[in-house]
Amino acid sequence: MCGICGEIRLDRSAADGRAVNAMADVLAPRGPDSAGAFAQGRVAFGHRRLKIIDLSDAAQQPMVDPALGLTIVFNGCIYNYPELRAQLEGEGYRFFSHGDTEVMLKAYHAWGPRFVDKLYGMFAFAIWERESGRVVMGRDRLGIKPLYLAETPGMIRFASTLPALVAAGGIDTDIDPVALHHYMSFHAVVPAPMTILKGVRKLPPATLLTIEPDGTKREEVYWTVKFGPQAGDGSLSESDWQDLVLETLRKAVERRLVSDVPVGVLLSGGLDSSIIVALLAEAGQHGLQTFSIGFETVGNERGDEFQYSDIIAKRFETDHHKLFVDSSRTLPELQNCVCAMAEPMVSHDAIGFYLLSQEVAKHVKVVQSGQGADEIFGGYHWYPPMMESRDPVADYARVFFDRDQAEMAQVLDPRMLGDDYSRAFVERHFAQPGADRPIDKAMRLDTNVMLVDDPVKRVDNMTMAWGLEGRVPFLDHDLVELAARVPPELKIAEGGKYVLKEAGRRVVPSEVIDRPKGYFPMPALKYLRGPYLDLVRDVLNEPRARERGLFQRDYVDRLLAEPDSHITPLRGSKLWQVALLEFWLQTHGI
Repeated sequence: MCGICGEIRLDRSAADGRAVNAMADVLAPRGPDSAGAFAQGRVAFGHRRLKIIDLSDAAQQPMVDPALGLTIVFNGCIYNYPELRAQLEGEGYRFFSHGDTEVMLKAYHAWGPRFVDKLYGMFAFAIWERESGRVVMGRDRLGIKPLYLAETPGMIRFASTLPALVAAGGIDTDIDPVALHHYMSFHAVVPAPMTILKGVRKLPPATLLTIEPDGTKREEVYWTVKFGPQAGDGSLSESDWQDLVLETLRKAVERRLVSDVPVGVLLSGGLDSSIIVALLAEAGQHGLQTFSIGFETVGNERGDEFQYSDIIAKRFETDHHKLFVDSSRTLPELQNCVCAMAEPMVSHDAIGFYLLSQEVAKHVKVVQSGQGADEIFGGYHWYPPMMESRDPVADYARVFFDRDQAEMAQVLDPRMLGDDYSRAFVERHFAQPGADRPIDKAMRLDTNVMLVDDPVKRVDNMTMAWGLEGRVPFLDHDLVELAARVPPELKIAEGGKYVLKEAGRRVVPSEVIDRPKGYFPMPALKYLRGPYLDLVRDVLNEPRARERGLFQRDYVDRLLAEPDSHITPLRGSKLWQVALLEFWLQTHGI
């Protein structure tokens, strides 16, 4: 688990090591344990290391294998690396380290770029071939690990975060109007390859990028998920599906135990993280460290779910840590939290994950987390209306979008408005083959796009801000493929995630399963009052904000006058969404 960066020159000049060092410095929190650099001719790589597997210097990066003529920088973890290593040793390869990075190198040499088909894990990597000069980059199937790109004449740079690329200089930092539309309408989700800045793009999940020395580029999507039944699925009973879900999740959780340091769990008290704790206890993890966070109650909105996390901690005898955060601590940390965002992320729970990760990192370096279950098992309230939808695009937009195009015309400065890009994006995605029913179209979009650029990115950014590795067993690709086959009726029944709930009853107390659905609460950013409202007002009144002029001022003034009256369909503050973008730009000097 690390931060990676690099520069590839396409004009025969030498790569700029200083630019790479500048990027690596920004990535230091992602890898606080050590740093490394490699430069040869037109290529330079940088690395910041968090020691999780093979704690020795033999696993340092950038890793060079002179005999194979390969150099790699890699961020992530390959959970099945011991099995792949044994296979490679059987083919005659010899190893000088004991970690997964060298396995990546030798697997690439043995099987070519499609070695990624054999990987269980989360990863972003860049490999340079010494003899050909070719560079191959790749990103894991569900986009758990980030990879940002910036291309200028004669050069391509890459990094684990967008701010790292900005730090190296030479980036077009103008706002991308299409990305801005997505941010303001598509619930702050900016789909790959776009980012909010014109000069930065991100490699889509499940994608390989090959860059030849002459600058020729080609992308290959190496994995897709087909939604709907496969041959033989019609004979499976409800109980059969529960068996398959629990067994596949059990394997996913056990895979994510591979580590040379202890592994904990972020325990929210909800179904998803509770099942993870139960399965780890079942696998023999005694004294498992679990962590929960709570905030002050605002109005009638409770700020913690300790009553449920306590049930799980007691039942499975975990070493449980409860962190209560009052507003006096939250407010000063907001800017640091925003600084840790690779892209602006409006969800209130970003600060929750940030503060929780700060505490957790004092105890462990690795945690498992329950993100992804709602997307793959139908846990959200907007899925049932999609079951028999006659107009899937319109119905999805109505329940998910923060604003329709009419409101967008009131929000954005006319020069930034353009067409209804977000709705057009959903139309294109829904029209792709591989998901026939409206609900499957919605769940595929959420799995491949929303999940990647909202909750998964949030967990990566906030944990890595404190040198903490977050692992997400619900995004094991075997489990994602299985969930896509489960009949939607078994997913959305009885409030959602029905098949997961029923499977979970075998290992988790019913009072946790049958509780009202919760979420990671942060009421102070939903109902902006007192010093939070003062902060937002200051951000939006900054000269830079007024000069940038992204938003119509009368709209901003209406939000500031009545912040509690402007809440999105997904229970977010429209004022915080507007302010957060400006806050993020200002924090990163843009």
